[in-house]
This record gives sequence, structure tokens and C-alpha cells, in this order.
Amino acid sequence: MTRYSLAIDIGGTFTDAVLLASDGRSYVDKTLTTHNNLLEGFFRGVDLVTGRAGIAPQDVDDVVVHATTVVTNALIERKGPPVALLLTEGFRDVLYIRDEHRYDMYDPQIEFAEPLIPAERTFTLAERTFADGTVGKGVDRDEVLEVIAQCRAKGVVSVAVCFLNAYRNGANEEEVRRIFAEEAPEIYVSLSSVIAPQMREYLRASTVAINAYTVPITRPYLTALIEELKARGFKQQPLIMLSNGGVIGAERASTMPVRMIESGPAAGALVACYFSRIFGIPDLISFDMGGTTAKACMVQNHEPLVTGTFEVDRRYRFKPGSGMPITVPSIDMIEIGAGGGSIASVDSLGLLKIGPESAGSMPGPVSYGRGGTDPCVTDADLVLGVLAADRFLGGDMKLDLAGAQAAYDRLGKELGLPREQAAWGVFEVVCEQMAGATRTHATERGIDYRGLPLLAFGGAGPVHACMVGELTESPKVIYPPLASVLSAFGTLVTPAQMDLVRSHVSTLEGLDWDAVGRMLDSMIEEGSTALGEAGIREEDYTFAHAVEMRYLGQQSEVRIDLPEDPRKTRCIEEITSLFEAEYHRQYGLKLDGMAIEVVNWLVTASGRQPDRSASRSEGGQGGRGEETRPVYIRGVAQDVAVWQRNAITDRDRIMGPVIIEERETTIFVLEGWVVTKHESGSLVAEKTGEK
Repeated sequence: MTRYSLAIDIGGTFTDAVLLASDGRSYVDKTLTTHNNLLEGFFRGVDLVTGRAGIAPQDVDDVVVHATTVVTNALIERKGPPVALLLTEGFRDVLYIRDEHRYDMYDPQIEFAEPLIPAERTFTLAERTFADGTVGKGVDRDEVLEVIAQCRAKGVVSVAVCFLNAYRNGANEEEVRRIFAEEAPEIYVSLSSVIAPQMREYLRASTVAINAYTVPITRPYLTALIEELKARGFKQQPLIMLSNGGVIGAERASTMPVRMIESGPAAGALVACYFSRIFGIPDLISFDMGGTTAKACMVQNHEPLVTGTFEVDRRYRFKPGSGMPITVPSIDMIEIGAGGGSIASVDSLGLLKIGPESAGSMPGPVSYGRGGTDPCVTDADLVLGVLAADRFLGGDMKLDLAGAQAAYDRLGKELGLPREQAAWGVFEVVCEQMAGATRTHATERGIDYRGLPLLAFGGAGPVHACMVGELTESPKVIYPPLASVLSAFGTLVTPAQMDLVRSHVSTLEGLDWDAVGRMLDSMIEEGSTALGEAGIREEDYTFAHAVEMRYLGQQSEVRIDLPEDPRKTRCIEEITSLFEAEYHRQYGLKLDGMAIEVVNWLVTASGRQPDRSASRSEGGQGGRGEETRPVYIRGVAQDVAVWQRNAITDRDRIMGPVIIEERETTIFVLEGWVVTKHESGSLVAEKTGEK
């Protein structure tokens, strides 16, 4: 019997829906994101794809997976409810002092964004846990009751608890939670010893503060999602995409929203790995451009780069250190404010500027006809002729060409350029911004981006990817099937996964293997529980181990993936050898005779890789290049052939410039590139140099 799985990815501008049948048939659609009520857009997408397939909700008998921007939106907009922070006495200002890192060394008047939780809702307790994990002073119940009273007086609905050294022993934090549960069960409590049991006070405090800030939003949201799915007849509990590229049950995800921040982008990076295996290309660049942002991730040996810390809501030109740090495992990618809805303007120097401000879905670009007045990237694509006003979303969403032209008349007047030259300027600048971010991201990680293929997806990605590929010296750009909704599809081909980290600082020679074993046992138990809640059978559980290490006295660690379970091998020589090899790969040297220190132990609990694939079941009409339309390329109008993607066969060899349309996106290939079709259904543009 045919089984159906469903994925919904809520982005900043569009909500993407994918319904996948077990025989490979797929049904996809996009609808504008409803920011005031995200579930409205969620179920609109559900209705669109189930309607196309002609099935009822109860026919979706495989999985329902969801990627969402609800956490990111809450942090960026800072419209969350009142939240309090509870710290050890003497450490009240940890969120203000930060880690003393300056994101601009030469700015004497450097400013940071205000902490998520202000000083007036920050409290301290006279408790103490020592560095070795022993409790020097327990929690005074009366002190906690006083904090509860003040929280109620200030309307606090959630509390973050981050006590000194709680990563070694969370007993005092657990006691606070117990008292809150007895005396104030209506207040959510997030513990650093649960959310981020790692050393470094500021990182841990920032992470648990973000979790506490967003729990009152995600718990009701995901609870309402579970209830509405059940009311509509869906059989399955939803799975939620996490920043690490895995999925877990909605109930658990609702208690740790800090792990959901890069939910959608992570799915895109994972599906890039999926296609890297299909093509047999171990290293490539994942390029995802939507309506609000563009994301790039480096895939190495068919796997995405992973980081233990990242930042959200960078306030100053996207500089590292200007945002709020989070210490949870996440796919390592760069995200910039360059999407179809990014606003084009002229700065104080008379130069063209794109983003990071976005028109989003409301009011959206001028061409959406929803009240937008600022010229956006999508408007430029329309003015240039790359997009067709009557074919956007297969004609279901007509674009306002006259409105977009008027907006670029105004922008062109400010720049002293004709309308089409101003639009081409926007096209070039936004592509350079994305290429520049990709080059920087790769270079900072010691990766030579030159010559790497580019996998292009997202609603706006295929429109701009060819030029981005030229700028990053990529010889090949791959346009996969379902490109516009590929992140949603990615949630269906990624396994359930839970990444766990614990700090246990010790020299390698002085390791207490029994203590390490007990810690790893508890991590494996927690991971197993999460997999079970996600519906994974016990026989499909797998566990991978890693360790983060450094030379004694250094500040930064190097991650080492361990080939075997360290509880069984306990092989210091092998770990030393792996560390020295990785350290030499990253830094070009090793420090013979220097003691090595272990900082963090990591366990990744995973389920079986899903066996799902997709082929398009619908598409446009005919269209094998007989049609042409004028496109302004580098300011000059050219008659460019227009193809329909579903009309291209594996025998075709299509020379650029060319436009290839499908219902949810448009592929724009420049002169000097040739397009062919891969057996996977992907289109591949390769640089030829032919004019």
C-alpha cells in the first residue's frame, strides 16, 4: 500500500509544503507565511498538497515533520513575555559583562545589544557548587520563595537558572526547579545543567536565557499543533527539525526551543549532503536563498560542517560577537539578510545597498501587490524579465509588473541610472553579497571554495545561483528536483537525532575513565529516550562518540570523532594520535611534549536513515525553448529562450543564456554555461566558456 509523509517548512516569507508518497510521487506547494498565526499558514500548506494528491489527513500514515522560524522570529523581534534569570550570588551581571570579546577592536565606542533578560528581572541566590562538582552551600528555600514572589509581582512567566559550576553538578538547580514546581507551577523553568551542561559561564547563561525566553512561545505553539493535527485526523505525532540536522518529537522539542533556532536552514544543509551522495561529489557548497535570507554551508566528505556554538541576532553588520551566543550542536552555516524580499536602497554615500531589512510576506515586495513600496530583489528580477508576472507560482500568484517598474524608476532616479540598469545593479550586488559571505565562511574554516560545485535551492536560489557560482569560481551549479521546497523535503530524508554534550575537564593522562563512563551512560540513556519519543525502534538506535580537546593552557578546542566507543577501548594513544592529526590539519603543526586536555565529551544518538526519494508528479506545459522574452543582462536587452523544466530530457544540451521555469521557482543560467539533465532529475549547469 502507498504510504504518505508530510513536511512543512515555515520560512520568513513563504511556508513550503511537501507531500511524499512511498512510490516516489511528490506534491509540493508554497503559501505566504502568516506571521500573526503561523499555524494558519501551516494548515493552508497542508490543505494545498493533500488537495493536489486527493487524499485525506488520515491517509498520511508515515511521518509529519515540521521546520519552523518561530524561535528565530521571537528572538529577533524581542516580543516575548517577561522572563527572569536566577544566578549565583556575585555573578549578577554575567549577561552584561559577556566574555569581554570585542567584535570590533578599533571602535572605542563599541556597543552591544541589550541582554535578553534585563537587570531588573535578574536575581541571585547564596548557593555554591565548587569546580569539582561538590556542593559547598545548598539552596535556601526561603530565598527561592522570595524570588517566586518577585517574579509574580513582575509578571514573569519563565525563569532561566544558571548557577556557577552547575555543569559539573546540577543538584542546586534541580532543587530550585522542585520548589518552583511546588509553589509556582505556572512558571516555566529552564536549567543550564539540562539545556547546556558545559563550561564557560557566559555561553551557558546566554543559552539557557534564550531557552527560557522562547519556551512560553514554543510550548503553546507546538501543543496547539499537536492538538490541531489530531483534530484533523492525522495519525502521527509531529517531528520537529533541530539545528543539528536531526528530528525529535514535538513534545521534547517544545521544552528545548534553543535547539530549534536553525531548524529550516539545517534541513537544507542535510539535503545538500543527500544530493552530494547521489552525485558522488564529496565536497560542495550548499546555497539556499529564500524570501528573507540566504544560507551557505560547506559539505565535506558528504557531511555538513558542525559547530558547538553559534550566534543569533547579530546586530552590527553580521559581525561575529555582536549577537547572542548559543552553545548547542548546530550545522555550521553562514546566514545573511539577502533574499527575494531584501530591500534595495541608497545609503548616505550614494551607494546601492541591499538588505538586511526585508519586506517579508507582509507587505512583501512591491510586485506582490500587498502594500509594499520599497524596491526588493524579487522586484528587480521581475523588471529584468527573469521572472514572468503571470507565471509566479504557476500563475496562482500574479505579480504587479507596473508597480515593480515604478519602484525601480524611483530607485534609478536616486542612482542616476535607467530603471533596468538599477535593477541589474541590485541583481549583481545581492549576488556578490552572497558570494562574498560564502567565500568568507569557507576561508575562515580552511576550505578552498574554488572549483567546488554549488547546489542551488530555495525559492530565489535558482534565480541567482549561476552568477553566485561565477563569483565563487564554481564550475558546476546543480538545480535539484523540488528545488524551491528542498528544505522541507530535507526534513523527510534526515534521521531522528539528538546531540548531547557534557563538560569533564581533565588532562588526557589523568582521565577518570569510570567517571567518564558514567557520564557517557547517562548521555546514551537520554539520547535513547529522545529516539523512543520520536517513534524509533530500539534496534535502529546508533550512537557515535566524539571529544573536544586542546593543548593544556589553550582557549579553543578541536573536535575529534572517535571510531569506537571510548568506554570499551579506553585507548589514550589512539585519541592522542587522532588529536594531533586533526590539530596539524587545522593549524599546520603539533606541539610535541605538550600535555593534552579533554574539555567536552559528545554523544550523537541517531535513528536509521529514512529511505525516501522523490520525483515530480506535476509540472508546466510543453515549452522546449520556442518561446523567448527580453531579459536585461548587464543592462542590455537580449531575447532569451524560455524552457519548461518538465520538458527537458537527458538528451538536451541547452546553451545559456536561458530561463527554465517550473511552478515554484525559475532557473536563470548566464551566457557561457550549458545545461544538461542528470539521471536524478536534477539540472546541471556547467561552465564552458562558450559565448
